[in-house]
Amino acid sequence: MNTVLSRANSLFAFSLSVMAALTFGCFITTAFKDRSVPVDIHVSRVMLKNVDDFTGPRERSDLGFITFDLSADLKPIFDWNVKQLFLYLSAEYATKSNALNQVVLWDKIVLRGESTKLNLRDMKSKYFFFDDGNGLRANKNITLTLSWNVVPNAGILPLVMGAGRMSVPFPESYETTKSY
Repeated sequence: MNTVLSRANSLFAFSLSVMAALTFGCFITTAFKDRSVPVDIHVSRVMLKNVDDFTGPRERSDLGFITFDLSADLKPIFDWNVKQLFLYLSAEYATKSNALNQVVLWDKIVLRGESTKLNLRDMKSKYFFFDDGNGLRANKNITLTLSWNVVPNAGILPLVMGAGRMSVPFPESYETTKSY
């Protein structure tokens, strides 16, 4: 005859199996959903400085400043399986020394229940836009992209790029003023 502990163990194992099957069923209902939405990015100001780089050899590096407008409606992304979104604006560009450079300029976390409409005006970069050299000056193809990670209640953590990019040309000369 089975003891109380072996019956409790069987009941616990069965309960875990049922919960795992239910969790998988919940995940599969939203696993193949398209989570891309249109994004409108507009850059109103670009400034470039040549500053001392204290992280390596005593060379000067490019430091870019971008003021941008960002609008998107994220409501179609949210469903019962989305806990939060981690949004980030990144810049991609090529230089002579690197075929692909990617820099995160700004980020934001949008929780379920918060406003899902982004309508940001005159936002400045949250993080420094450094290049390891002089690759920003006169670079005509710096592409800004808004992407996001969907943090689900159950399932995988998808990385989604917004449907909308913007290419920004950087100036050919450095700014000499002290402020931004």
